[in-house]
Amino acid sequence: MTERPLPARWLRRLRGQPSLLLGGLLTLVLLATATVSLLWTPPGAYAIAMDAALQPPSAAHWLGTDAYGRDVAALLLAGARSTLTVGVVAVGIGLGAGMVLGLLAAALRGWVDELVMRLADFTFAFPAILSAIMLTAVAGPGMVNAIIAIGIFNIPTFARVTRAAAQGVWARDYVRAARACGKGRWRITWDHVLPNIAPLLIVQATIQFALAILAEAALSYLGLGTQPPEPSWGRMLSEAQTLMYQAPLLAVWPGAAIALAVLGLNLLGDGLRDLLDPRLER
Repeated sequence: MTERPLPARWLRRLRGQPSLLLGGLLTLVLLATATVSLLWTPPGAYAIAMDAALQPPSAAHWLGTDAYGRDVAALLLAGARSTLTVGVVAVGIGLGAGMVLGLLAAALRGWVDELVMRLADFTFAFPAILSAIMLTAVAGPGMVNAIIAIGIFNIPTFARVTRAAAQGVWARDYVRAARACGKGRWRITWDHVLPNIAPLLIVQATIQFALAILAEAALSYLGLGTQPPEPSWGRMLSEAQTLMYQAPLLAVWPGAAIALAVLGLNLLGDGLRDLLDPRLER
């Protein structure tokens, strides 16, 4: 019996991956919302109208208004831009630096491997929020400092994952055959190691993206992340906590946005892991 083409096998496996489809849909909604806010920012996200403060949902304001009369739906739309920016850049920093360090550790072994792992252990001692507090004391609060803090926190995670996966590939017979044919370490890393661990890194990136969204929301909630007047889901939660009795929905909308974004990315990561893992192929 002839083997099915790769796209046909993937389509067959997609039909049995409801978590991947749901996670992909929620992630697409997040990306589409952030893209729309990049191209067009609703005026209600910045316009203050104290005479329209704390209005309930209506035809004019679908999700109501906040304590400053700003449209909550517009704030959520514009806040997705900050969330996506912090997540993409921070995960990109962690993926780029961590992947390089992990590949170096797996290829060179010895003292290089030991040095990279000890640096990773040292970095793990400073979580994202603590790193942001340290950066804030030096440079002041802001989105850039939050991105740097979350990105630094992601580096050891990607370094460990890359190193562990790369060491498994280095032990394979085809890599030993490539070394016997005279291929150098860097050529083997580029031709064999990196392509084989790329699916794992993609899955890890989606998971770290979800964690970056939570970290950005926490930092903004504490006043260390995205600064006014730029909207942020975390700061919307912080502003809503004093109005829980007057307008409880002000905390529901940003909380639901954060929860759905994190849920979508986690489901997407789990689905991609099941889809890209060849051991699950029947």
